[in-house]
Amino acid sequence: MATHDIFMPALSSTMTEGKIVEWLKKPGDKVGRGESVLVVESDKADMDVESFQEGYLAAVLMPAGSTAPVGETIGLIVESEDEIASAQEKAPQPSSKESPQETSSTSEQPQSTPTQASSSQISNTDNSKNTTQQSSIKAPQVVNTGRIIASPKAKKLASQKGVDLSTVLGSGPHGRIQLEDVEKANGQPISVPWVAESNAPASIAVSNSVSKATVSNNQPATAESLLGKSFGTAGEIIAFNTLQQAVNRNMEASLATPCFHVGYTISTDKLDELYKEVKPKGVTMTALLAKAVGLTLARHPQVNASTSPEGMSYPNQINIAVAVAMEDGGLITPVLQNVDQTNLSDLSTQWSDLVKRSRTKQLQPEEYSSGTFTLSNLGMFGVDRFDAILPPGTGAILAVAASRPVVIANKDGSISVRRQMQVNLTADHRVIYGADGAAFLKDLADLIENRTESMLS
Repeated sequence: MATHDIFMPALSSTMTEGKIVEWLKKPGDKVGRGESVLVVESDKADMDVESFQEGYLAAVLMPAGSTAPVGETIGLIVESEDEIASAQEKAPQPSSKESPQETSSTSEQPQSTPTQASSSQISNTDNSKNTTQQSSIKAPQVVNTGRIIASPKAKKLASQKGVDLSTVLGSGPHGRIQLEDVEKANGQPISVPWVAESNAPASIAVSNSVSKATVSNNQPATAESLLGKSFGTAGEIIAFNTLQQAVNRNMEASLATPCFHVGYTISTDKLDELYKEVKPKGVTMTALLAKAVGLTLARHPQVNASTSPEGMSYPNQINIAVAVAMEDGGLITPVLQNVDQTNLSDLSTQWSDLVKRSRTKQLQPEEYSSGTFTLSNLGMFGVDRFDAILPPGTGAILAVAASRPVVIANKDGSISVRRQMQVNLTADHRVIYGADGAAFLKDLADLIENRTESMLS
């Protein structure tokens, strides 16, 4: 009897364990080569997992909601239908590990019973074929944490068309929303929090679920706008979700990096003027600032470098990662590729697409793990300065604060009002020295203050 183990796949370089969101096949179902078998939640995204083998799903070792280390056996595929019963008899006892958060939230719901199994090698891809059978269930299936289950392609299309998935009837297994379900749905405004441009000039607006509380520097704060976000209520203990756990591990790893901080005050009057000029063309402030940083990094390759086991690693691209807070906790860093060589319009289009797909957890690993430099911004909240924590694997991160009017004394003794923002660089001192960071910030300020036209090339 030929059996093939289904292992928990490694969907990213930082993934140590994955959660089974949904089994798309049930024991006894036929499985084609390249067909989606289950959906796995990694530390950054939900992804369909496809089978390398053709045959039948003999058994499921771990049910939906379970977590397993990368490489652990979670199911079994056999080559013929006649082998299913024998494989189930020989399979080891099932063992599942559910998170405390999910256990408490589903205690009154019927629990699925795992079928005993041994295991098949599985691959993941964004181009999964939605060939699952039609189901008689006509409502979206909400699993454990209240997340609506939909295929990656359905999520992507819903994000592009502005379709609220909570209103879509799923035709897939267990009510899973398929691509064709979204195509049939009436377009409705999607309720996913948006990474919008801040009302304050020269401020990247990286938002989370409190984006409605964004306060312009020119507008008075209201009691409602100052309300903060909480993941729980008084007296509760809320377990970290998968993404939060990944962020926690990265932040702990950052403590082992010998970092230094250096700041610079930059006048943004010319940048604000340029933004007013290009905004009607769809160019965002995020793209402008990323472009300015990318062009400056091209002149300071040392600040784009990072530490590796062999020494100092110099990437062949300038990829800017921008931190985005997720509504249900944690953050992700979508990456703008080849920033120094990409025009503003394309950067803005690229960023809009990345943000939409990050909110629906549809980014591919290279779209959130290939950054060579990171931007973090809290300017939308009006903060005047802050230090960012260096993400592992990179050499530097730039914290961008709010742009605000400031009274300054000119060289001739006169007084004027200019808009200024504070930027602080956190850098790995093993690769980047103080003089490197200072020179980078000096050139960045010169570009923003005196050479904004260079960003249009």
